[in-house]
Amino acid sequence: MAETVTPSPVINPVSTAYRRYALWVLLIIYTLNFLDRQVVNILAEPIKRDLGLADWQLGMMSGLAFAIFYTVLGIPIARLAERKNRPFIIGASVAAWSAFTLLCGFAQNFWQLILARIGVGVGEAGCTPPAHSLIMDYVPKEKRASSIAFYSIGTPLGTLAGMAMGGLVADAYGWRVAFMVAGAPGVIFALVAAFTLIEPRRQLAADIAARTAQQISFGAALAVLAAKKTFWLVALAASIKAFIGYGQAPFAASFFFRNHTAELASLAAVFGLKSAGFLGLALGLIGGTAGVIGAWLGGLLADRLGARDLRAYVVVPAIASLLGIPFYIVSINLPTIMPALFLLAVPLLLGTLWYGPVYATAQSIVEPHMRATAAAVLLFVINLIGLGLGPVAVGALSDVLAGPVGLGEAEGVRWALIISAMLGLVSFALFWQARKTIREDMVA
Repeated sequence: MAETVTPSPVINPVSTAYRRYALWVLLIIYTLNFLDRQVVNILAEPIKRDLGLADWQLGMMSGLAFAIFYTVLGIPIARLAERKNRPFIIGASVAAWSAFTLLCGFAQNFWQLILARIGVGVGEAGCTPPAHSLIMDYVPKEKRASSIAFYSIGTPLGTLAGMAMGGLVADAYGWRVAFMVAGAPGVIFALVAAFTLIEPRRQLAADIAARTAQQISFGAALAVLAAKKTFWLVALAASIKAFIGYGQAPFAASFFFRNHTAELASLAAVFGLKSAGFLGLALGLIGGTAGVIGAWLGGLLADRLGARDLRAYVVVPAIASLLGIPFYIVSINLPTIMPALFLLAVPLLLGTLWYGPVYATAQSIVEPHMRATAAAVLLFVINLIGLGLGPVAVGALSDVLAGPVGLGEAEGVRWALIISAMLGLVSFALFWQARKTIREDMVA
């Protein structure tokens, strides 16, 4: 029989108006996080030509170099966030990743760019674990999935801004200036985060005192998570989703550049743009709009359906994972670019439905004093597999299919994208399996 979830009374440390303000600030910061992370995708082709790189190097630059430090440092920063001022941690992180994004524009070779991207990863490691922890303190239990989904909208918004801005600025001034423009706003929002976000521990003194008394070691925290089968099923399912999304992202623009060259140039000319500017704007608007709707809808569906049956938190992303596969494959096999771009919106929308349900599930199956740590461990798994391996794997597969297999660059990247999309079947199976344990784990 399905479990019924009733809203539980909570002590709200901030007013409703301030909660809205804080969520908007965190959303903007997360948008900048993804803008600085993903702007490299629309710049991949000009960087490749300028620095003489292979596709695997593009994957390394956009994925592994960033992800190793991002994932590893997320855990110690999260442990720090369990005790220290979370707004200050977020502010310092924004300042760091913005500065390193600016430095990307000064890179003269592959290794300098790799080092700058590592710096971006180091900075961004301090954003989401303390942000998730703050949100869980700011909002009532029954609004967790929708609130985290609202924050997660920063992923498609940042991708939209990065693709659109990056393409337009690169066309007009070059890829180096695009990195500099991407990094600049972070300086302002580093100050906004540090000095206007409230640390709820000041308002919840008694509650935090109880939490502090409950503080446990990282090993003990891992032992708690190890007993939560739902956590690992969801983490692995989301990791495969991230592998697909992050793996395909650096090569989406390259796919259209290589397979629709003449048509792309003609369309861009109609709007008075160059190919990179038009494609960045098109991918940004279509993907960003679809991603925002998907992230918002996923959180809304999880909260509403989950109020009647907790299994909705994994059923929603499971069904979305399955439905996205055929739409993606058809879209990149269409012979003309505009229908392909518009149809691509469907799998991009379905590909973001998991954000709110997954992150809310991870936060809801642990005690409050473990929330930042749970978020960091979840992000460690997701980003090590998804962000760390996805772009490199898809790039390497594209190189192998293009060269040794003999398909050529255009068909090599197409088939690399198709093969990666099929991994959505694995995500579906893992999310579906989590239906068996989520009610027990979340109620406990």
